[in-house]
Amino acid sequence: MFKYNNFTNELEEEMGSKKIIKMVMALFIILIIAAPGFSQKLKIAYVHSQKILSDFKEAIDVQRKIDEIDRQFQAEGREMQERLRLLQDQYESQALLLSDAKKKEKEQEIQNLILKLQQFQQEKYNPQTGEIYKIQADLLQPVLDKINGIIKKIGEEENYDLILDTAAGNILHVSDQITDLTERILEELDKASVKK
Repeated sequence: MFKYNNFTNELEEEMGSKKIIKMVMALFIILIIAAPGFSQKLKIAYVHSQKILSDFKEAIDVQRKIDEIDRQFQAEGREMQERLRLLQDQYESQALLLSDAKKKEKEQEIQNLILKLQQFQQEKYNPQTGEIYKIQADLLQPVLDKINGIIKKIGEEENYDLILDTAAGNILHVSDQITDLTERILEELDKASVKK
């Protein structure tokens, strides 16, 4: 089943790659060390995107839809695997009784089913072109847009210079002076959902 780490990956892609975030953080640290005479402090906050995605009702609903579709695909795949197993068992039990032509026919039937199963797996689960990933992206994008919109809104309204995502970088320590906006973003998302 597809869990929230896929959502987090999508959110990371939406907000920028890890490399860019690490470079920005490194640049930020250099600026702080190199220029202690800044007359104004930078206003920084962070969010836990994983928590937002696991607590936000719309994200939970999307995950349920994806899980249901995934269960359907898996059931279809298991059915094909079971047909293949039965066909192979039947072939093995009858191999001594079959003519060479019938053996070749059964072997070809088994080979065709193996190819069909592999094709099914590629069509449904290939990370670049798989149907489940396309469905996930389509269902998740409006949720990500809403989350990013709230983050941007809070950032602009409250004049934050930088809002980091703890899931996107290696943040080992957070000062008490840096604000965690996670709960605030969840509240804003809930308010926005109620207004619908």
